[in-house]
Formats: sequence, structure tokens, C-alpha cells
Amino acid sequence: MIILKIIVTVVAVCMLIGSILHATYFKRKLVGIKPYGQLIDVDDGQMHVYSMGNGEKIIVLLPGMGTVLPSFDFTPLMRRLSEKYTVVCVEYFGVGFSSETSKPRTCENYVEETRTALSKAGFKSPYFLMPHSISSIYSEYYAVKYPQEVEAVISLDGTSSAYYEKMPSIVKHILKISKFQQAIGITSILALLITNKKDLISKGFTQTEINDAIVFGGFTINDTVLEQMANSSEFVKETMEFPFPKSVPYFKIISKKTYETPNKHLKMTPQEYQHKHLERIGEHAKYEILDGNHFVYLNNVNRIAEITDGLLLKSNQ
Repeated sequence: MIILKIIVTVVAVCMLIGSILHATYFKRKLVGIKPYGQLIDVDDGQMHVYSMGNGEKIIVLLPGMGTVLPSFDFTPLMRRLSEKYTVVCVEYFGVGFSSETSKPRTCENYVEETRTALSKAGFKSPYFLMPHSISSIYSEYYAVKYPQEVEAVISLDGTSSAYYEKMPSIVKHILKISKFQQAIGITSILALLITNKKDLISKGFTQTEINDAIVFGGFTINDTVLEQMANSSEFVKETMEFPFPKSVPYFKIISKKTYETPNKHLKMTPQEYQHKHLERIGEHAKYEILDGNHFVYLNNVNRIAEITDGLLLKSNQ
């Protein structure tokens, strides 16, 4: 019993220290980081829109779920693409420098919020959408609803809109635990410990950008993000009901790890998962498998730029 009391006391003290550090030291660091781009008033909050380049064609990068700071994560790719194009990163509500929102997380709201943020930031459609992961679902919905505003979609290891399975209710309850972990400083401490600065520098990030991302790593969880995670399956259901427009070119970049690694949560092989998605898009859908994991854009900047050039040059013909 004495040993148990000691263990409980140590854990409680560590949690208290972590909570204090999270609310003071790490919070001050977070507040001290200035937005990289514009904060745009959208509905009941503000969305962060960050851009590079001044090319005629506009590429819009849209983040995957759980990305800590998209305007950091996409930076090497943005720098490369901005040599020829105007490249814009939109951070959804609850993500990066953007505020939270009380509006429900639905495909329609994600699309309308993105359209409003881009327009108010001074960017006019049509756009070349370049979504990562779950944002591919929103991009398909965007192309379905506003095909005249989307010149093409270049999906970065995007979620399939051909496979739907209702999320177990228990997952929604488990997600709330992450908010508690964040409050006691676990996420802030982990961000410090697990970040490989040398690897990130080799990928084209600056030391300042890396430091910013580490700070943001301790503040990733909020009600808006949790609602997005809890509703991720429903986004697929909303989108798969509509056929993808044949007039919008579609190119899917698939990571080798995603393509080859079995997923116990899927009732099919990873190859079937990808090809059923391409079939749903239509015969005009093209794809390429690149080395790397789900964050395929971190290791394949030059090849993604080449694929983009090929697709965007064709749009001029």
C-alpha cells in the first residue's frame, strides 16, 4: 500500500507539473508565434490563409486530419510549387492558426468555409485543389458542387470516397481522452521528445519553422478537431452519394506504404481500397505510387511538382 501511495503521488505531481507547464510556459510560447499569412473572418471565427508565389494558376493545399500546423507541414512543397504557381494553404477551423467554430463539421461547411476564406483573401477561382488525406473527400464534394471552380484535383494519399463504414460509438468517447492528455501537458512534452529536427531540416524546413511546429504540437486537440475526427466516416457517406464530374481531371498520388500495408479496419486489401476509389472517380482518373508513408508530400516534393506541371500544362492545351 505504501508503494502504491508513492506511485499515485508521483503520478499526481507529474500531472500537476505538466498542467502548469502547459497552461503557462507552453501557452506563452504559442501566443508568441505570429501567423504566417492572413487571418480571414469567416462566419463566427477566423481562418488562416498562407500563400507563396505569384503565378497565374492557383494551387490550393488542404490539410489532412490531425495535422498540427498545415502552414508548416506543407512549406517545402509550397516553396517548390511557388516557383511557377501561386500556392495557397488553407487551415480549417480548429487547425493551426485558425480559430474554432460552433458550426457543425460537414462536407458542405468545409467547402463553403474554404471558398469564403479564399475569396476574402483575394484568390479567385478556378483552383487546382491539392488535398491530403481526408481533405480529398472535401475536394471531391467541392468539385461535385462547384465544378466550374475546380480545374483539377491532385490528391495526396487521399481517403477513398468508395468505402464507408460507420465509426463505432466507443471511438468518439475515446477521442475525448486526448483532450485530457493535452491539458496535463503530455502532448507538449511528447512533441519536444519525438521531433527529429535533423530529419526535418533535411526535408527543407527551417529551424524557426520546426520550433513553431513543436509548440503547436502541444495544442492540437480542441472541440472542433474532435468533431472532425468523430464525423470522418460521415464525410465519406455524404460524398459517395454524388458521381464525380467527368469534366474535372483527377490525379491520385498514393504512398507505397499505404498501398502495400494491410489495414485491419478495412474489409478489403489496400490495393482494392485504392482501385475502387479510382473506379468511383471514373475512367479519367490517373494515379502514381510514390515511396514514403501517408505524408507522401514530405519525401516527394520534386516528383509531385513534376506531376503538377504535367497536369497544369495540359490544362492550357
